Amino acid sequence: MKPKLIRTSTVAISLDYLLKGQLNYLQKYFDVVAVSGQDEHLENVAQREKVRTVGVLMSRQINLVHDLISLGKLYWLFRKEKPQIVHSITPKAGLLSMTAAWLAGVPVRMHTFTGLIFPGKKGLLQKILIGMDRLLCFFATGIYPEGQGVKNDLINYRITRKPLAVIGNGNVNGIDVGYFHPGLFSEADQLTYRVENGIDQEDFVFVFVGRLVGDKGINELVSAFRLVNKSFQQAKLLLVGNEEPKLDPLKPETIETIRNHPNIISTGFRTDVRLFLAVSNVLVFPSYREGFPNVPMQAGAMGLPSIVTNINGCNEIIQDNVNGIVIPPKDTPALENAMVELLENDEKRNRLAQNARPMIVERYEQQKLWQLIKQEYDEQLIACPLRDSWSQ
Repeated sequence: MKPKLIRTSTVAISLDYLLKGQLNYLQKYFDVVAVSGQDEHLENVAQREKVRTVGVLMSRQINLVHDLISLGKLYWLFRKEKPQIVHSITPKAGLLSMTAAWLAGVPVRMHTFTGLIFPGKKGLLQKILIGMDRLLCFFATGIYPEGQGVKNDLINYRITRKPLAVIGNGNVNGIDVGYFHPGLFSEADQLTYRVENGIDQEDFVFVFVGRLVGDKGINELVSAFRLVNKSFQQAKLLLVGNEEPKLDPLKPETIETIRNHPNIISTGFRTDVRLFLAVSNVLVFPSYREGFPNVPMQAGAMGLPSIVTNINGCNEIIQDNVNGIVIPPKDTPALENAMVELLENDEKRNRLAQNARPMIVERYEQQKLWQLIKQEYDEQLIACPLRDSWSQ
């Protein structure tokens, strides 16, 4: 009989997007159950990954009553299912799952920190969030930062004294380098898209993929591009993503520029970003904070050099002057200079581009990471002294 593995996240979109393909791979070796809030994303997980799913509503915000109800539902689920391993991602699911799994006597309790909220907060809220993460770690038997930057933050803020293990070179799911491959789009495909969107053959395209919000550095990016475009009118900026005006609105002047600048193309949210990367020359990703972002890996797999900020994850994926340029966050002049440098310096840009895909394939190929995750599960099951507790 295969050991039972329960993977949890607060909302199902995390399981759907962040763990795409991984749960199906693990199903070969474990009886996998995916748990999160019930919606169409959880249904997608069930159909695509061929795993059983259970809906348990968990609030992303702090709500004591709702959180206690969710904790109780997770406890009874774990008592009923008797898993050997519970492995959580996302903050609230981590706290509730690790607590419920400890109460239920689950032998192996693992949590992956995909990003930390508290470093960007201050005052009482930061103290509360730190306390929650410390409690999570207390109940977990294994703690896995998504990257070295997240690991350093956990150490610097003294979240736990337990060992911290980054699996592989970081990231929770790796990159499907066959799916993100520049050879999948012919010159005709690229030309068609360029013509349809007013991009001339000689135009130089900077691309951003992600949410169009302040925290992603969009205000700085649009300001820097306006300055670049004054001197280089053949430059275009391709923005692939949606605004979130209620959560993190852009500055009014940024919104006006995006909507009215003739050389800025905003596509809205797209599930498949490969063609946008294929028609571009350079990824620009000036985010303020990340755990371990997928976009620079996707762009690298498509052969693009990247301009990223010196933050967690980005500075692990991109090595300065090797496969991209690393700049300080919130620094419009530095961003402008980096964009101009890669626009003007063909030799450097081509050198960075030549390094981009091989570095991603070597460090983040998906199948290799899945194998390492499976290996970690096996080792934890062997090491756990209570691995047979459910049969007692």
